[in-house]
Amino acid sequence: MEFSIWDIVTDFALISLLLLISMLLRAKIPLIQRSFMPASIIAGLLGLIFGPGFLGIIPFTDFIGEYPGVLIAVVFGTLPLTTQKFKWSEIAGRVGKLWSYSQIIMILMWGVGLLFALILLVPLFDVHNGFGLILAAGFVGGHGTAAAVGDAFSQQGWEAATSLAMTSATIGALLAISVGLALIKRASNQGHANYISSFDELPQELRTGLLSEDKRESMGRETVSSISIDPLVFHLALAILVTGIGYYLSVLGESLYEGLAIPAFSLSFLAGLTLRIFLERTNMDKYLDKPTMSKISGGSTDLLVATGIASINLTVVAQNIVPFIILMVFGILLTYGFYRYVSQFYFQENWFEKGIFTFGWITGAVAMGIALLRIVDPKLRSKTLDDFGLAYIPIAPVEIALITFSPLFILNGLHWVFSLITILIGVGIFIFSYYKKWVRFS
Repeated sequence: MEFSIWDIVTDFALISLLLLISMLLRAKIPLIQRSFMPASIIAGLLGLIFGPGFLGIIPFTDFIGEYPGVLIAVVFGTLPLTTQKFKWSEIAGRVGKLWSYSQIIMILMWGVGLLFALILLVPLFDVHNGFGLILAAGFVGGHGTAAAVGDAFSQQGWEAATSLAMTSATIGALLAISVGLALIKRASNQGHANYISSFDELPQELRTGLLSEDKRESMGRETVSSISIDPLVFHLALAILVTGIGYYLSVLGESLYEGLAIPAFSLSFLAGLTLRIFLERTNMDKYLDKPTMSKISGGSTDLLVATGIASINLTVVAQNIVPFIILMVFGILLTYGFYRYVSQFYFQENWFEKGIFTFGWITGAVAMGIALLRIVDPKLRSKTLDDFGLAYIPIAPVEIALITFSPLFILNGLHWVFSLITILIGVGIFIFSYYKKWVRFS
């Protein structure tokens, strides 16, 4: 059949329908509410089950697997346009412990996960040298990072990477909640929790996902007059512009230098960063509404998750099922070890709340960490979420660098070098945190 632009419209209409159905299921079914699964994950699972990859009831086009690569470029391109200015010297004293703890486990998930696969899984199962990166790509970054890493590898011939990474992210989210709830129950019985709550005591909006009228807030502010251009279109234009520039630069690089494949999402991030600097230098940044840009980024992420899961190739996952399961088990043991032992050395106060939040984040992305935190600290009295918001500002550039350069290291035969560098950096941060007295063994 000849391609039509309406094919894309049809795909997104079907995904939108699944998102609305999933939102309704989350609002009405207590069992789904207790899983804390976002509507985007539920929609993706419905798309996977009823789509062409399994039952074949939902008629997605062949483009369903291409959308995550485009959407992740939108997410990364808008990222510099959503963050606030900061000075590390002003926040280091307050959040140094949480920053170093989170930064170490994040980096080690990439380096140690790769090392584990290189030593055990590559020789035994003859999997790709980058197989170990599937762990961090799915667990730490969630479906967004999975799409980015998978797309980078797919462009260079390892097409199974996207399905494996998306499956890793989905399993990570499920493990974050299931194992996290078990850890919460155990910790509460042992008296480690300071502000414990039960599911039934959580605010209605956290369970159903629906906001009552008194808790609704504005999505953003109008910074330009609709007489000139609609404010939403203005912000969408900026987002699409940096995405398009990133894609163009990626294609240009490949045409100029054979074998050079810099992912479009990384170049979109640089385009967004350049745009932000330009707006600040020209005093035009006051017309940029960061909450509006955040909504564009968040909406793109929801669509990315839904299309990413729906496009998982179950055959590819089945072909790698044994090494994949081994890698997942290793990942959950690594994150549990940090939560159970290392967190107590870093956090003398509220160690459980900070530890369980980081466990949820490292296993199933930030949304799962917040879900677990709101159970053990419903009124957020531990200040964990506030501190993480500040701590993540210096973490974000490191995460982007890992996502961008890790596939390039692997594809150029430097897998051992990448693993060594990341582990040494993790050790270095630990030594630094000990010097700063952020970590104590007594």
